[in-house]
Amino acid sequence: MTLNRDQIVESTAEFVKNTLKDAEGGHDWYHIKRVWQNALYIACREQKGDQLIIELAALLHDIADAKFNNGDESVGPKLAGDFLKSLSVPEDVITHVVQIINHISFRKHHEYNSFNSIEFQIVQDADRLDALGAIGIARAFNYGGFKNRPLYEPAVHGSMSAGKQNTIGHFYEKLLLLKDMMNTKTGSELAEERHQFMVNYLEQFYKEWDGLS
Repeated sequence: MTLNRDQIVESTAEFVKNTLKDAEGGHDWYHIKRVWQNALYIACREQKGDQLIIELAALLHDIADAKFNNGDESVGPKLAGDFLKSLSVPEDVITHVVQIINHISFRKHHEYNSFNSIEFQIVQDADRLDALGAIGIARAFNYGGFKNRPLYEPAVHGSMSAGKQNTIGHFYEKLLLLKDMMNTKTGSELAEERHQFMVNYLEQFYKEWDGLS
């Protein structure tokens, strides 16, 4: 039996929800659901892109994050591709979705010119939005705790510059850079408020770091 678009999306959402039921809190079903909804919102505002590709890529983009698979970046795309084949999704759609998953991560941003599409841009913006603002802060500290990283390690001589392998350092290594890396007008607009929330949070964090004066 051939599934229609709605059935394909519904089956994919159920597959992802079941697969990630025990996932780390920052990369769980609720993260996927937010990215899915963000992507639909951006696509609607931009009036661009193939909705099926956008929805499938958003749903499957973190199905097997390399961080939780010994750094193996091939696991997620293969799992996504095999699942979509099981639903008899057209090959061109599968190829496009797998390409998006292959290139969406922050660490792949230097490979931008190797693959690009409006669907990729929309899903990447949606994913990056979830790394910003209040949710982004919560996810950062959740993952830092998962990795047993310190909250913050002040640099030598009392400087407030970012250290490495601590959660506050991660803000400077990645999170605060995302606002200027958005692909779409809608994504950029949405990122502004979330970025400023993080800036304000860091100011308050530093005020409180040494305790009450």
